[in-house]
Amino acid sequence: MQLTLEGISKKVGPQTWLYDMSLAPRSGAVTVLLGATQAGKTSLMRIMAGLDAPSAGQVRVDGVDVTGMPVRERNVAMVYQQFINYPSLKVRDNIASPLKLRGEKNVEQRVRELAAKLHIEMFLDRYPAELSGGQQQRVALARALAKGAPLMLLDEPLVNLDYKLREELRDELTALFAAGDSTVIYATTEPGEALLLGGYTAVLDAGELLQYGPTAEVFHAPQSIRVARAFSDPPMNLLAASVASTGVQLAQGPQIALALPPTKSSTLTVGMRASALRVRAQEGDVSLVGTVELAEISGTDTFVHFETPLGELVAQLTGVHHFDLGQPCTFFFNPAQVYVFDAQGMLLLAPVRGKGR
Repeated sequence: MQLTLEGISKKVGPQTWLYDMSLAPRSGAVTVLLGATQAGKTSLMRIMAGLDAPSAGQVRVDGVDVTGMPVRERNVAMVYQQFINYPSLKVRDNIASPLKLRGEKNVEQRVRELAAKLHIEMFLDRYPAELSGGQQQRVALARALAKGAPLMLLDEPLVNLDYKLREELRDELTALFAAGDSTVIYATTEPGEALLLGGYTAVLDAGELLQYGPTAEVFHAPQSIRVARAFSDPPMNLLAASVASTGVQLAQGPQIALALPPTKSSTLTVGMRASALRVRAQEGDVSLVGTVELAEISGTDTFVHFETPLGELVAQLTGVHHFDLGQPCTFFFNPAQVYVFDAQGMLLLAPVRGKGR
């Protein structure tokens, strides 16, 4: 199934929720809608589903205009952040309902398979009200997967689950999506989740579609500072700079030797992911000297916030590291790992993959 949005926009009263955008998600693949809260992800998904009509533009399915066609007339499965189940049906019957509607055989076997993959097989004889929020969300996911719709819309479906289960289900869902033929649209605020799901990513910000393409391509070559900010966690370090004879000159900082493409911009912005900074120098590295403001351990990484003449920066270090607050520190980066944006915030130079690490 090929879903195509042509010149879609959405206004509610005086407010614009979605600005003019066109998008044709890859058929049979996963497209991640990535953006912060109120970026427009849910508004866009509701238009895709037929729950809302756009203020302008067309929605096409396999070339047929379905703009304004109600959701009940479309073969769509949707899972929201707020789980929706049939309260009067047991978990088993909730999952089985779309299978029975299609008249499928081996319903019980299919129900058990889906329940096992989503770790809810022990709850099949309970009612939704007897389950926790996370368990109810998994029931809603199982029912959506059972529907086998050609278009599956998932609006932050794992947000209410604990971290460990979220990690497990991401892997399961990725395998389930790959095994099916559905076009999957998956909304998330988490860049890491987009990378784990792979496929394609559409980056949204304040109602605008900024970039769409293969997830790895969008991550490694963000077309603008806005995309880089949305697709970096922690946020990308952004440093004021100017054009220099051998590359770029950081404001109140060192010069970085880079082969810049021709540009009319004299002022630039250098972007550096937190993971590009390290505590031990390697050949060709540039150093940044500062003072530790905060050091926090999250999972297997240590995040160090440090103040420099260039402003506050963040380093993401693999492993557990100890830093005293207020202590002097020096971090290093390879010039091959930096991004350069022009005065309009558009990408001039991106790291060559595999270099500088």
